[in-house]
Amino acid sequence: MRIAELHVYAHDLPVRNGPYTMANAKVWSLDTTLVRLVTDTGLIGWGETCPVGPTYQPHHARGARAALAEMAPGLIGSPLHPVALRRRMDGLLNGHRYAKAAVDIAAHDILGKAWGVRVADLLGGVATERVPSYYATGVGEPDEIARIAAEKVAEGYPRLQIKIGGRPVEADIAVLRRVWEVVKGTGVRLAADGNRGLTTRDALRLSRECPDIPFVLEQPCNSIEELAAIRGQVRHGIYMDENGEDLATVIRAAGQGLVDGFGMKVTRIGGLQQMAAFRDLCEARSLPHTCDDAWGGDIIAAACTQIGATVAPRLMEGVWLAQPYIEGHYDSRGGVRIEAGHIRLPEGPGLGVVPDDGAFGAPVFSAG
Repeated sequence: MRIAELHVYAHDLPVRNGPYTMANAKVWSLDTTLVRLVTDTGLIGWGETCPVGPTYQPHHARGARAALAEMAPGLIGSPLHPVALRRRMDGLLNGHRYAKAAVDIAAHDILGKAWGVRVADLLGGVATERVPSYYATGVGEPDEIARIAAEKVAEGYPRLQIKIGGRPVEADIAVLRRVWEVVKGTGVRLAADGNRGLTTRDALRLSRECPDIPFVLEQPCNSIEELAAIRGQVRHGIYMDENGEDLATVIRAAGQGLVDGFGMKVTRIGGLQQMAAFRDLCEARSLPHTCDDAWGGDIIAAACTQIGATVAPRLMEGVWLAQPYIEGHYDSRGGVRIEAGHIRLPEGPGLGVVPDDGAFGAPVFSAG
């Protein structure tokens, strides 16, 4: 089974009640890229990649489409085997894993349909049918973030990610203390996510002034070197997010004991094939992690949920979806939804979601 056609679509995802605010960015609308693969047997698979603006990572929407256009002619006729396909893409273009991920996801969708199984079964087997999610609050004022935190705990989320950074650290300390007042005793897990927005000085101060609050510090500083500098001084666990760009970095971080866990994005690491390898590395070192992505609709949501369902439950920090922040679904009948803080693994072969006809208009380019 080989790739016969490749079609790429652009689609706008406005942020509900925007903007969505992080330490280094505010976003009102996201430009997502969809890939539709058609095989020589007629099977169709879908992939997606959606950078959350051009400053979160060295990724951007037009870059994804340019990378896909560069690779597309050379992918026609390629077999659908994930490892062989990854090597083929690497031979056509250096880097740009976030663009290659969309092709990888579409290939897994097709393979699941060909075998009549869910992608989670292809990736090692289902550990849970009800995958835990987590809610990310955005950067805000203490009372407002505490209100949201209490609301999301009541909805059933087992984990909350409190966005911090990009402002005086005193404001972040006040937010975390106010949140802890309303969630203490509920059992909810907390992550204070700096999105690279804290200096080492402020990260140390935040940890030292909140010793009683059991949060993990997620990517507080900009670089691996900064994480290493504060590693032995903070009172909280450190998770790596944006710096975890590839498996080599994950191996380095785990091997050197730089972190206690990861926030990992499926598209950042290159797709589901690489994400499964990451999952296994983390399990070998008992490192908790997420299985999520920067943004996107039902396709990337399904991909994250499928790989998330295969993670050992004791190491599963949750699957974050953009679904609460956007309107509507690609698949009006089988769209991926968060209910009571968890995600039901989609039914049906492959990813388990099929976009409605015409959901994305005409392709921006095609090959094959």
